[in-house]
Amino acid sequence: MARTVTVALAAAMTLALTQVPAAQADGGAVVRTDKGAVAGTVTSTYRTFGSIPFAAAPVGENRWRDPRPVTPWQGVRDATTPAPMCAQGAGLGQPPSRTEDCLYLNVTTPAGNSARPRPVMVWIHGGSFTSGGASMYDARWLATKNDAVVVTVNYRLGVFGFFGYPGLAGSGTFGIADQQAALRWVQRNARAFGGDARNVTVFGESAGALSVCAQLASPRAAGLFAKAIIQSGPCGVDAPSPTEPGTFEHLWKPRAEVEQSGVGTVGCADLACLRAQPVEKLLTVHDEFTSPAFDTAVLPIDPIVAQRTGRMHRVPTLVGTTHDEMTLFVPETFPQPVPEAAYGTALGALFGADADEVAARYPVNGNGDARDEIARLLTDKSWSCASAVTRTELDRHARVSGYEFADPNVPVFFPGLPPFPGGYKAFHASELPLLFDFGVGLTAGQRELSDYMIAAWGRFARTGDPGWRAGVQSLAAGAVGPADFSKDHQCEFWRAL
Repeated sequence: MARTVTVALAAAMTLALTQVPAAQADGGAVVRTDKGAVAGTVTSTYRTFGSIPFAAAPVGENRWRDPRPVTPWQGVRDATTPAPMCAQGAGLGQPPSRTEDCLYLNVTTPAGNSARPRPVMVWIHGGSFTSGGASMYDARWLATKNDAVVVTVNYRLGVFGFFGYPGLAGSGTFGIADQQAALRWVQRNARAFGGDARNVTVFGESAGALSVCAQLASPRAAGLFAKAIIQSGPCGVDAPSPTEPGTFEHLWKPRAEVEQSGVGTVGCADLACLRAQPVEKLLTVHDEFTSPAFDTAVLPIDPIVAQRTGRMHRVPTLVGTTHDEMTLFVPETFPQPVPEAAYGTALGALFGADADEVAARYPVNGNGDARDEIARLLTDKSWSCASAVTRTELDRHARVSGYEFADPNVPVFFPGLPPFPGGYKAFHASELPLLFDFGVGLTAGQRELSDYMIAAWGRFARTGDPGWRAGVQSLAAGAVGPADFSKDHQCEFWRAL
């Protein structure tokens, strides 16, 4: 009997120790996760923990398999360095990476204890599903100003994350499955970092926002988050088809199509050959695998269909875009000026028989270069009005709020962009330096706007309400207020067309 009591008491003490917030010991530098202890960095205002594994290394036989559990470790793991970038080519001002062992996350919290568990915000980075990484995003502002726990996560990219092959389980969704593994890690470990596992907001931008759409549509994500933020990645965003002029196509692809695209990759006749290839060889086809697949276990249906039919997780959602999304992308397609005399030809390639109607609605402005008109109309059609559709369809089943980042003067932080008529204005991703510390110089007005946005994102994470009434809030330095969104972006015209 005495031994039974002793064992029970020891078990109770062990349970109590694992449930005490880490900040109560070691100044908060050491936290016990479910797989082992980690030691991070503590300052007077925040704590950071980097390179925490949330899944086993996806190498060798684990390449192109759903994420496997981490093996527990003994002692204290060093968590003072940020997570490595997943394998990718050079881009976004970042050097290339050859790191296939990359399923790690970073955690940022305010210093000290909180009277109650803090809301948790889980960031999924963008980068066209081929580039980017968790450690590009310094989350100290969001954490300290909102008294929140912020987690930034890696996921496999390109040929490693969205590869498909006939008969390969998980084809086209390995990166989406990685994100879910990170969200499950948050459920198991949020409390250890002072967070509330019942109040998790998943948020992301660009490919990260489309990932949020996928998580909203994935039955396997049920219970992993309570709120969602979609930044510049509405579920139905589309782009001109590279193979069929005059048509537009969505991002999502059926599993059979993604699987067929993997046949013959780098000259291999089977998966054993493919798994034996070095990272460098696979990176030569990295950009050929950028579409998450549906008709899969992780993503049974197209997220556009899920959104339209209400088969999404019904959680409060904040959905927004930037005012001039396509100014970032049009120069990639048209690096040289497009003479206004050639505008009709360009529209013919984009819209076929509808080109004249589009030209009449979006006439040239006489500056001699039609690229700004092309950027404006593609912003309206493919991004802004798609965002309006996402808000409308999700709003049938859950509370939805909207925003549009419209500040025209954020410094261009992407290197090497060519001159663009009228400037880049509120380009795709231009809101990010106001949420994360990118080291970008902001004006006094933009710093004030940054504080407003950080507070709104934090308020949404706590309550599901960013702080403005129904409709779309326009966000610009010195000009925050309701936007006449549908009229500004001519959504009635695009719906009719």
